[in-house]
Order: sequence, then C-alpha cells, then structure tokens
Amino acid sequence: MTKIKTQYNRRSFIKVSAAASGGMLIGFSWLNGCKPNTSLDTGVAIPKEWFDINGYIKIGDTGMVTIFSPNPEIGQNVKTSMPMIVAEELDVPWENVVVEQAPLNTGFYQNQFAGGSLSIRLSWNALRMAGATGRRMLLEAAAKEWGVEVSSLTASEGVIKENSGERSVSYGEIASKAVGIEIPEEVDLKDLKDFKLIGTSKKNVDGRKIVTGEPLYGLDFHREGMKLAMIQHPPAFGMTVKDFNKEEIKNMPGVTDAFIIDTTIDEPGWFDEKGFNHLIAIVGDSTWELMQAKKAIKAEWETVSEPENSDIHIEKLEKALVSGEVEESRKDGNADAAFKKAAKIIERTYSAPFIAHNTLEPMNFFANVTENSAELVGPTQTPESLEGSVSKLLNMPLENITVDMTRIGGGFGRRLYVHFGVEAAAISKKIGGPVKLIYTREDDMSQGTYRPTYRSTYKAGLDENNNLIAFSVKGAGLPEGPVFPNRFPAGTVENYSAEKIKAETNVTTGAWRAPRSNFTAGAEQSFLDEVAEAAGKDPIDFRLELFNRAINDPIGEKHDYEAERYAGVLKLVKEKANWGETKPGVHRGVAAYFCHASYVAEVMDIIMENGQPIVDKVWCAVDCGIVVNKDGAKNIIEGGVVDGIGHAMYSQLTFENGTAKESNFDKYQLIRHSQAPKKIEVFFVENEIDPTGLGEPGLPPAMAALANALYKATGQRHYHQPFSTERKLVG
Repeated sequence: MTKIKTQYNRRSFIKVSAAASGGMLIGFSWLNGCKPNTSLDTGVAIPKEWFDINGYIKIGDTGMVTIFSPNPEIGQNVKTSMPMIVAEELDVPWENVVVEQAPLNTGFYQNQFAGGSLSIRLSWNALRMAGATGRRMLLEAAAKEWGVEVSSLTASEGVIKENSGERSVSYGEIASKAVGIEIPEEVDLKDLKDFKLIGTSKKNVDGRKIVTGEPLYGLDFHREGMKLAMIQHPPAFGMTVKDFNKEEIKNMPGVTDAFIIDTTIDEPGWFDEKGFNHLIAIVGDSTWELMQAKKAIKAEWETVSEPENSDIHIEKLEKALVSGEVEESRKDGNADAAFKKAAKIIERTYSAPFIAHNTLEPMNFFANVTENSAELVGPTQTPESLEGSVSKLLNMPLENITVDMTRIGGGFGRRLYVHFGVEAAAISKKIGGPVKLIYTREDDMSQGTYRPTYRSTYKAGLDENNNLIAFSVKGAGLPEGPVFPNRFPAGTVENYSAEKIKAETNVTTGAWRAPRSNFTAGAEQSFLDEVAEAAGKDPIDFRLELFNRAINDPIGEKHDYEAERYAGVLKLVKEKANWGETKPGVHRGVAAYFCHASYVAEVMDIIMENGQPIVDKVWCAVDCGIVVNKDGAKNIIEGGVVDGIGHAMYSQLTFENGTAKESNFDKYQLIRHSQAPKKIEVFFVENEIDPTGLGEPGLPPAMAALANALYKATGQRHYHQPFSTERKLVG
C-alpha cells in the first residue's frame, strides 16, 4: 500500500461530529481540490435522518453513504467518477452510495469549478485520502470496540472483519463509535492492483432523471411567486443603449416591468462581461409574452466604438502576422538561415472563424435579492466567480450570498462566464423579488464570448534527404494568439521558431472547448501531413521520427510533452486501425495531439457517397493516465470527436457592421446525426499515472484527422474552417 500524510491539512481536511442518527460525518476541506459525486437507487435502507451539511461524506446507520459533489456537472460525468474514487478507498459497495450536488461553499471547498479538464486531475489524491481516512477511522472504532489491534482487522465492501476470528460489523453499525476518533497522522492508500471500482464502468448517476425528465437543469428550477425575465442587448459590438419605449413595453400583455440595467463591475474579473453591460430588461409572467414584448422594443442605440466586419477581422489577423504584438515565442537554432539552405520549403496558412458555444440548454439563472441577501440558483461552471461578481455589483458581503448549482445542459466553456447570473441579480434587485432570467437562442448567439478567430502560417524546410531541418509557426488571434511555443514539434527540430501574436477586437471572446488547441491541432497536424507527403514518408512514420529525436536527442531546454507517451498513442492507434492496409473506397487520415496533460491520436476513415464525404469510422488511442470510469471516459472521447468534426466542417460566425449574421440554427449549422461517424472505437493506454484531463483532449485531433482524410478522399487540402464552405467538395 501507499502511505499518504494527512498532517498538511489534517485538522481542516477531516472533521468528525456526532450525528443525531448515530452516523459519522467526514468533511472535506478541499484544500487539494477535491470533488465528490452522486448515486441513486441504493441497495440499503435510507437512514432515519440525513443531515444537510455541505462538503461531507455521510455514513448512516444503515450503511448508506452520501457524498456531496461540489463540482459543477456539465456532462463530463464527474458526478459519477469522483464518488467512485472516494468509494474505492472507503471500500463500500457502489450500490450503497448516494451522490448529491453541493452548493458553493468556499469554507469547505477549493477549485470548485468545471473547466480546463481539471476536475479529476486536481482531485485524485484528495479524494483517495478522504475515502482512506474514513476507512481507517472505522477500523479504529471497531478495534477499540473489540479490544484488538487495528492490524488484525480488514475492511471490505462496507464490512469490517477479524482476520482470525468470526466477528464482523458493518460500517453503518460502527459509524457512531467512530465519532471522536483521532485523525490518523497518515493513511494507507490501496495498491492500484487492488482497485475494484476504479477502472470499471458505471452508469451516469443522473441517468434515470435525465431520461425521465425529472427536474435537474436550471431551466427546470421554479420558485413560487417568481417572475420571468428576458434581456435585449445592443444589436452590434461597439454599441450601447441610450433609451427605449419603456412605457409601451410595460403596457403589453403579461409584462409587469421594463427598464435598463447596468451590470458594470469595477475591476471586472476574468469571467465578467466586457461587451454589453447596459441592457434592456423585461419582466413578466410567461416566456411567450416576454418574447412578443422583445419584438416590440424600439430602442435608441449609441455607437461607442467602430463596428467591425468579417473582412476587417481578416485584415487585422493578416496585419498581426506581419507586425503584431508577440505575446510568447521560442527560438531554437536559426530557422531563417536553415530555410535558405533547404532543398524544399512548404509554407501554408490556416484560419478558423469565430464560433459560438450553442449549449443545448439556453442560458438562464434564478436570483432572489433582498436588502441583506442574494440567493442564486442555476447552471454555472464558476460559482465562486459568480458569487464574487454579484458581491461587487450589489456591494454585499460574500457571506450573504448563496450559489446553488443545477446540472448544466451543456457548457463547453460558455458557462465559465457569469454575466447571465449577474444580470439576474440586477433584475431581481430592481423588482424586489425572485426572478428567473432566460435567454433566447438569438440572445446567446449574438451576445459574444465566442471562440476567437485565428490565423496561423506554418513553414517547413527539408534537406536533400527529406529530413526536416527547419520549422516555424506564427499564429495570431482576435484577441489571443493560438500558438503554444513549447509544444510539439518543439524539441524535435534543430532550427525552430514559434510566435504567439495578439490583435485587438471589440467582439467579446472566451474559452471554447480545448481553448486554442481546437484550432492549433487542426492546423499543425494538417501541415505535418503535407510535409510528410513532400518528404515521401508515411504520415505516422514521419511523426514517429520526430518523436524519436525528442526522446533520444531533444532540442532546446524544454518541451511541454512527454515524447514517449505522445509516440505511444500513435503506435497504439496505428495498431488498432491496421494502418497501412488499404480498402477500396476508404480514405484515411491521422492526427495526434497533446493538451490538458493528455495524449490522443485518431485515425479517421472517410467514404464518398454521391460526391459527399461520410465519416465511416474513427479509431482513438488515449493516454490520460488511470481511467476512473471506462464508460464515462469512452463517452466523452466519442463526444469530442463528433464535436470536432461538426465544428471543423460546418460552424462559423460572420459579422456585418458589428452584428453576427448567424443568430440561430437556420443559418448556423451544427453537425446532424446523419453526419456523425458511423462508428467510433476508443482504446486507453493502461498505466499507473495519476489521471489527467479528458473532457477536452478528444476534440482537437478530430479536426486534423478529418482534414487529412478529406484530402485523401477528394485530392484537396483544407486550410480554412469550416471545410464545407471553403471549396466545393468533389468525389
């Protein structure tokens, strides 16, 4: 077993208190970023009484265990996988576990957010420690009760037994005796080979509620007496509202109030609104009546900065690549000199447009602001940021604000930003009562926080023996550049140059699934395929040659990836997909990428039907360390592949006079069921490395594997997303 110290947060990490029903409460301080989760339909009777104490594992007198999950659940399945970790070390049957969503509580939790594929990665050791400490305290309670040494006892499946005797006791029966047990200085963690729960497949703990339509999401939330609200923001970036036909709107059926709100926050944080802070708010009794009122708005808008067109965005990016502000760079050797000596030079430019998040559940939030308190309920990825922003807006102490999290009907980074919760609070304060704010699809798609638009130029030089001797990339974005200077192929090329460049825009942007990586993987891996072709080499063999250099004789002081693991997923997908075999009418592309501390390689097969490409099958090889829940892990990789294909192929936002021209799904295309891959196979590298990110890494290589397969199918390279509009596809 592995021993782990508890002293560094021992007194705050675990607290034991007597429960009226005789249960043991194990509390999380989450100083290490812990995050538990929930389960339904247990195999034991419900205890006489449950205690609503946030941030605690509860062991009831029947042996039922409740784990509160502080993390927002956005479909990444942490509400299932995190309690699996606790239950593994606690050693209780999974069917005895119930998981509940915790509210925001910074006194108990740290890192209480969903983003960056960090949930499991930050929580692994803390969750294991919590479960193991609970198990140890139960063992000590039983040892004290029986007058024996702890070493003479074993705990398994919620039952403590004597090693050489017949006595046994369930966790529920001994839980009350564990109250007051001294917190151990260190605890034993299980050997990985002894895991019984981690590494298995468990279904989503909210699955039944989701498919039967039980209330889970923000849109489901209802409070007796609450009003509904909608907003109208300016029609273009660079504009603000001066006035509107307030009295006319207030006199419309079902409308109880209409006014302008100001959500400007002094010293705004990373996740605060920076585009439209002055909004028209309409309050009423039904969404239909509010939507009719929105249509009747006659507003006076004021231009405060120059509205931008898509043509201007392209010009800004092109100019930035020539003379823009370099945010980050790396130079190994002398790329310029090496290019002059190269026998072949390949240079290509790639671009991607602004795109929206388009979460399935429309943006919404409930707020009830009184003179001395604020209650917030809804789907947010960053509850602590929301709490802080509302505190600033209302000039109210943090301790007077509560944030309860609902299940989120799609996040992808969109709900990292807190403006819709802040707006709900501002409206509630104005009307003096509870209100639920609901966005229309058009509100959301025209509001901003888009994936930035990017443009990158790649250049490679080959010598007379087709060896890669020079490589450079310059990437600009509105506003942030897409280049990661220390990622692959850094460390593999003697003469290497990478520059990340920024450019200004008044269009508000934000993190979109696998930020920056979602574009860079597609551009980089498409380019490497073209370089491999120019070198006359198989695209996988070409990449493996570069990784061999990084393994055996790396260039420069550092690179962000582990070359052995990177090469490992390529070798695995090559084996599983039978790379190298040819099938009539099947066209293959490959890509591999590292982000969020994980490695993913994908092979994509395309067939042509009636002149149109059809993704027939995708093979995925993934190295994310230990896989907690195989079902959930497989599902999230599959979702990333579908998402990557869809956005690379179809999605874009264009602008005219500062206004997004695509404001609903009649003009903005998302992938359809018929366009998704017919089959996806996922293979995980088995190792004993602590878990890394998984929610985002599956998407980026899908974009490049698609581009490379399309080239094999059509003979045309794709440089500009979305591929479907770049040029007409031919068979």
